[in-house]
Amino acid sequence: MSTIVVLVKSVPDTWSRRTLEADFTLDRVGVDEVLDEINEFAVEQALRLKEANPGYRVVALSAGPTSSEEALRKALAMGVDEAVLLTDEALAGSDLLGTAWALNNAINAVGEVEIVVAGAASSDGATGALPGILSEYRGLPALTNLSSVNIEGRDILGQRIDHYGIYELQAPLPAIISITDKADKPRFPNFKGMMAAKKAQIRHLSLADVGVSAEQVGLAHASTAVTAASQRPTRTQGEIIAANGAAEKIADFLAAENLI
Repeated sequence: MSTIVVLVKSVPDTWSRRTLEADFTLDRVGVDEVLDEINEFAVEQALRLKEANPGYRVVALSAGPTSSEEALRKALAMGVDEAVLLTDEALAGSDLLGTAWALNNAINAVGEVEIVVAGAASSDGATGALPGILSEYRGLPALTNLSSVNIEGRDILGQRIDHYGIYELQAPLPAIISITDKADKPRFPNFKGMMAAKKAQIRHLSLADVGVSAEQVGLAHASTAVTAASQRPTRTQGEIIAANGAAEKIADFLAAENLI
């Protein structure tokens, strides 16, 4: 049976108050964590690929503390077949490169994987670089920022929509893809799925299990570093333009911003 791995991430709830520790890592104490919304779109596409192509199974994979199990259980409730959590104290503070390397090796531990599905960009980091880095590590093609995807024979096809137009992309399997929020709306877990997810066993992997050393990950060994952070300024009210002379004022504003 062929395997689709869908990467999921546990992130602070949008409505939670988020603060940083002294080392600029996220303070997770007392913060409600949820499955990143963009990953719900990724899970949906992984499940649709499985449903349209018999012979596939879907494995949800996450890296993080044990609290990440809740995100994986949401993916299980949606319908994935198995959940795997890479969890190790040495992972704490890993940057994007370290996280991608750990995930790459965790994917290898899952088995023979044909498709890796990710969200286009997480809501906390928002770099959108993970699929491309995994593509480099694994030596596989990456179709990124897709709004739809399907399999034809031994190829994977996807559509990307951006400000410049609509693009039809194609690559041979195995491959890596990332999904945007323009894709099909994620399904809502039914009661049976939620109950099964609560009882499901989540497989835990350590760094040693996947052949990654502590010196390759973690805050102390990160290739990048945060050296400063500041609170986002309070949003101020914009200028209100009355009807009289509005067209001229708008034109002046656009000209000042080099937009016309």
